[in-house]
Formats: sequence, structure tokens, C-alpha cells
Amino acid sequence: MSEERTLFQGSSSQALNFGAYLLSGIVAVALVVVAVMFLPWLALGLAIPIGYAGWNWLLLRSRVYEVTTERIRVSTGILTRRTDELELYRVEDIALVEPLSLRLLGLGNIELATNDNSNPKLLLPAIKGVKQLREDLRKAVEERREKKHVRVTEFEPGPGGGA
Repeated sequence: MSEERTLFQGSSSQALNFGAYLLSGIVAVALVVVAVMFLPWLALGLAIPIGYAGWNWLLLRSRVYEVTTERIRVSTGILTRRTDELELYRVEDIALVEPLSLRLLGLGNIELATNDNSNPKLLLPAIKGVKQLREDLRKAVEERREKKHVRVTEFEPGPGGGA
């Protein structure tokens, strides 16, 4: 039996919530200004932007990725937890995407194209150490394919454009 090792375990960066945090901050400041100048009871409305920011933080934090040498597990949910698994031998393509906004923070996205019906495309967004993870993932996919005796065959369309 093989020894399954964890290559990565964690959540996406909270940088993905920048827009939600910015909006919450602007609304909170506006509420404080209006409450101080005109209507003190409006300070109770601070619960809305704080709750919104907190909920977004919790949603992102509760989505946990675990990449091992055999599979990728994605656990989501706050009250009800759901865990999906993708066997690595089903991965057909791995793309590393580093938008400028994430690259400035040392983050990036890994996009996986698979032949799995429930997860044909899987995104691991805003991951730290993404280049090393992509390389480790590529090696692990190849090892799993060798172990499972899986070969990926690519077909090109004929002259008529059809398969």
C-alpha cells in the first residue's frame, strides 16, 4: 500500500475578500459619521457591515483544500460540511494563473481540467506558494497515472472539424 503524503493543506488567501472588506469599511465609516452628526441610533447599523465582512471571512476560511500525493479534497460549509475528492490520475491539465493583483501578494491560482464528471474544472484560488504546489502536483499526477496505468490520449479533429 502506498504512503499518501500531504503536499498542501489550507484555505485561499483573505485577499480574495478585499472588495467585501473595503465595502464594509466604507459603509461602517459612513454609518459612524451619520450617527455622530445626526442620528445616534444609526450606530446600531454597524452590525450589518461588520456581519457582512465576518460572514465573507468565515465562508472563505471554511473552504479547505488538501492536496495529497493521491487526491485533492475540498471541504466546504459552515454549518453543514461537504467534502469532495478528486483522484489525481483524473487530472488532464494543470494551469498556473497569476493575475497582477495576486502576484503582488505572492499568490496565484491553480486551474485543473479533469475527466471527473462531478468536478470537470477545479480552481484553487489565491494560494500561497503556488509555483511549488503546481510543480509538486504535476509530479504527483504523473506518479498516480503510472501507478494506476492510466494513459491520456489526445485526439485532434479531422479535416472536417469533427471527431
